[in-house]
Formats: sequence, structure tokens, C-alpha cells
Amino acid sequence: MKFPQTHTLQEIANIIGCDFVGDQNFPVLGMNEIHVVEPGDIVFVDHPKYYDKALQSAATIVLINKKVECPRGKALLISDDPFRDFNKLTKHFRPFESSNSAIAASAIIGEGTIIQPNCFIGNNVIIGKNCLIHPNVTIYDNTVIGNNVIIHSGTVLGADAFYYKKRPEGFDQLLSGGRVVIKDNVGIGALCTIDKGVTGDTTIGAGTKIDNQVHVGHDTIIGEKCLIASQTGIAGCVIIEDEVTLWGQVGTTSGIKIGSKAVVMGQTGVTKSIEGGKTYFGTPVQESREKLKQLANLKKIPEMLDKLNKK
Repeated sequence: MKFPQTHTLQEIANIIGCDFVGDQNFPVLGMNEIHVVEPGDIVFVDHPKYYDKALQSAATIVLINKKVECPRGKALLISDDPFRDFNKLTKHFRPFESSNSAIAASAIIGEGTIIQPNCFIGNNVIIGKNCLIHPNVTIYDNTVIGNNVIIHSGTVLGADAFYYKKRPEGFDQLLSGGRVVIKDNVGIGALCTIDKGVTGDTTIGAGTKIDNQVHVGHDTIIGEKCLIASQTGIAGCVIIEDEVTLWGQVGTTSGIKIGSKAVVMGQTGVTKSIEGGKTYFGTPVQESREKLKQLANLKKIPEMLDKLNKK
């Protein structure tokens, strides 16, 4: 998430009430999760296991819970609770805005687009030309939709990320300030849920078609001309490259990559990154031919046991 204007390190420290290390005029351009940070971004870290990863990332401002040596060209924000203070920044720069109408006044809707009854279109939503939004679709704030997009009934775009920190009193949610971005010529079935990014974008590439009852987690990027069948669940921070096919009831773990033109057969659990151009099946995921050979050999076990017993 980029801020509307450049802020100084001192200004950011004042917002969250913390100390800092670095020039008080050090420029701060935005905030992001570690897998998508850029120079000028704030990243937070609250566990020693990940200090080095955060300090060596592309982020130039690190919100951290211990005073450490500051790498050259970077600045630190010293907080007793970086998770809490990252949420403070999200609330400050991307606060929740209520809407008193079905279509927010700030929404922009392109020529030829049809919005059926009982839809909700949130603040700052942009919808392109010649789209068809069927009844009872909910489109949360800041969502961006391209041209010639079809969205079927009951779909929700832009709900919060499923991202929590366990505390003694219960689970504390990391607030979501990101967006959902749907490119041109995408088709989305009924009752789908696509969560917005925590600070970045959840993106569906041009020409991709999504069946009914599919879930896409936060900050996931789906490429162009993919096919995703019913009841598939895609976790957060997944990268799916172009022309991938996921058949029904596929599930993925978070933070993996599925290569271009991969085909994943139904009810497969994608437990790790997989190469493109191959067909996969099973849990844990394997190339389908290898997995099917294993299943065929399993069927032979009773016959083999009978032969051994007769000897």
C-alpha cells in the first residue's frame, strides 16, 4: 500500500508513538508485507527468527521490537508491539468508510456495465466497460475491475485476509488495507470469495475463468487464462502463473508457486511449489503418472500376499 504522499520517519513515529533510528526526514512511501516490499516501504517483524529477513529485505524502514544495528540506507521504528502498530498505520492510512447507499458515490462504473438488483458497490470501486454484475454481489471498497467481466450471484470481492496473531486473550487480526484487482475478460462464478491483500493486491489475470464456490486468499496472484473449477481453495500469497488449470476441490498451502500450464487434477492437495507444463494429482501432490502407478501397485498387494502365503 502506497501512501497518498511521502511522509517522514518522524511523522510515522508520531502516528504510532514509538522511537526511531535514522534521519528524522528519512522518506516513507508506503507499507507492505515482506514478500512484496519495495524501497520506501515499512515492513514489520516481531520475532528474532525473522529479523535478518526483514532487515535484508527491499523495505527501507523496518518496524521491529528490538533495537538492533541499522543496515546502511535504512531506518528503524522501535516498537514494543510491531503487529499492533502496523495495524495502527493501516487504520490511519486506509480507515474503514461506511456507505449509506447500495452504490457508493465515489464508485466509478464504466459505459455499458449492468449491475443487477441487491448488489453493493463500495467506496472508490472502479468497474470497467461492458461488465455484468449479477444480483447479490458484494464488492468491497477500493476493488478494481476491468472491462468485459462477468460476476455471478452471491460472490464477495474484498473481504478481510485470514491473518491472525495468537495472544493470551485470543486471536488478534492483522487489518487488511489492500485491494482486489480483476483484469479484463475475467469470469467469476456464483458464491466465490476473493479476499483483498493485507497491504497489496489480490489479482486475477486477464481471461481467467473461475467456477462456483471458489475461494482465493489474500495477496494471491492468478495469471492470465487460467481455469479454476468448483470448490477449489487457494490460500494466501500463492502465485499461479498463466494458463494453469485447477480442477474441482483442489486445495493449496500458502506461499507457493504453480508454474505456467500446470494441470492439477481434482481433490489434489498442493503442498509445495510445482513446475509448469505437467499434470499433478494426490496429497501430497505428485506428478499424476507417478501417483497413478503407486495406486495401481497398491491394488496388487493382496494378490502378492496370497502368492506368498501359498508358498
